[in-house]
Amino acid sequence: MTTRPRALLSVSDKTGLTDFARGLIELGFEIVSTGGTAKALREAGLEVTYVSDVTGFPEILDGRVKTLHPRVHGGILARRTPAHMEQLAAQGIVPIDLVAVNLYPFRQTVARPGVTLEEAIENIDIGGPAMVRAAAKNHESVLVVVNPSRYGEVLAALQNNTVSMELRRSLALEAFSHTAAYDAAIANYLAGVSGREMPAALTVSFELVQPLRYGENPHQAAAFYRDPAVTGPCIGRAEQLAGKELSYNNILDANAALELVREFAEPAAVIIKHNNPCGAACAGDVATAYRLAYESDPVSAFGGIVALNRPVDGAAARAMAEIFLEAVIAPDFSAEALEILRSKTGLRLLKTGELKEQSSDRLELRKVNGGLLVQHYDRVVLNPQELQVVTSKAPTSEQVQELIFAMTIVKHVKSNAIVVTKGKQLLGVGAGQMNRVGAARIALEQAGEKARGAVLASDAFFPFRDTVDVAAAAGIAAIIQPGGSLRDAESIQAANQHGLAMVFTGIRHFKH
Repeated sequence: MTTRPRALLSVSDKTGLTDFARGLIELGFEIVSTGGTAKALREAGLEVTYVSDVTGFPEILDGRVKTLHPRVHGGILARRTPAHMEQLAAQGIVPIDLVAVNLYPFRQTVARPGVTLEEAIENIDIGGPAMVRAAAKNHESVLVVVNPSRYGEVLAALQNNTVSMELRRSLALEAFSHTAAYDAAIANYLAGVSGREMPAALTVSFELVQPLRYGENPHQAAAFYRDPAVTGPCIGRAEQLAGKELSYNNILDANAALELVREFAEPAAVIIKHNNPCGAACAGDVATAYRLAYESDPVSAFGGIVALNRPVDGAAARAMAEIFLEAVIAPDFSAEALEILRSKTGLRLLKTGELKEQSSDRLELRKVNGGLLVQHYDRVVLNPQELQVVTSKAPTSEQVQELIFAMTIVKHVKSNAIVVTKGKQLLGVGAGQMNRVGAARIALEQAGEKARGAVLASDAFFPFRDTVDVAAAAGIAAIIQPGGSLRDAESIQAANQHGLAMVFTGIRHFKH
């Protein structure tokens, strides 16, 4: 029986495969492989033993069964104890010292438009996870490599005879994470196919994008993870083009900015500060929209996060370069814009790609101590035809568009939330207040004289008429709110007394 160390290589992702195999062969390893991996290695001129020659059994069932055999799993799972080695020798089984396996591309398959259930099922790997889990379980004796980026590190450790237990455990952890994520992807796909978005057991899997310097505060450890199953433009898939490393709060605020600005069909700009919009506007071009958004609240805009729903051009970049900003997130940046904004030391620039459609992410997850809250994202789009006019005075067609603009913004403000807008420009925000009239007073005070002839939006109903009275005193011309209070009649009466137009949407937008 051969005494050479043996490595089993069977990979879907063949990045770095031939160099890794060549390095192992130079170290004296015998390479055992399967199907396409064996073919690729032989085409590269490397000596390979087919797994069927090891098992003495051909691949059957269209390749579904090829490595599920005692001569494979016995070789992987055997501890290097006298008892186990004697049993291997008695059965003519050669120990396997290294397993490099990555799995059928299930996620990539189900992400393709029009993929069938049959295609998805055929891309569920069985033998691969079995080998990975076996090798990871026996990591004291077997090196398991699921990530091609680790090939160089493993080769170097073997070449220098520095394979530590720390390296073995690190590879085993990565292996079990790999198979867990794979099974999670399958479970979530089948839950979706079955129409069960809230299954009895929710399995989630995220991959590390980057460790963060700290969380919301310096004493909190933090990291940023990405859902690899999500497609389409979103903060998790944004490409950083320039600037310092993103912080925990940068990512939260950039996400808030992006999710609001993408709501608008017209060129729009949003400025977020502490996870609430302090500026927002629509205009004929993004440079003008940004200027108007900045004028919403110039004090709060300093150090904010800006999002645009169109590529950043030179005019917009020059306007943004006038103050200190933490980050700008947009579909793209012109060459001129990049040159201007990269001159701002540390300014983070994030590119999302076109925002014509939402990302595929549908579920919002919020961790609580000992549990997880799951809900659909609030992506309701108001239909002007479905607004209910409840006052004697109806809003004009221009006011209806303004009311929808205001309600779109208030949906992204922390509750209790009130916003005041005019000319598709945010003028005042009352966020996160414990009572609604208090939020209204803050928003109206910020809007000042500009509140006259403006509109006011509320994320939830008015429990009393006081908010209508305060709005009327400030000169508000029209109000939009969900309605649904036991005291709606009092608020409607107040609006009629003040000559205001008021509409109900029937849709609440709490954001805690």
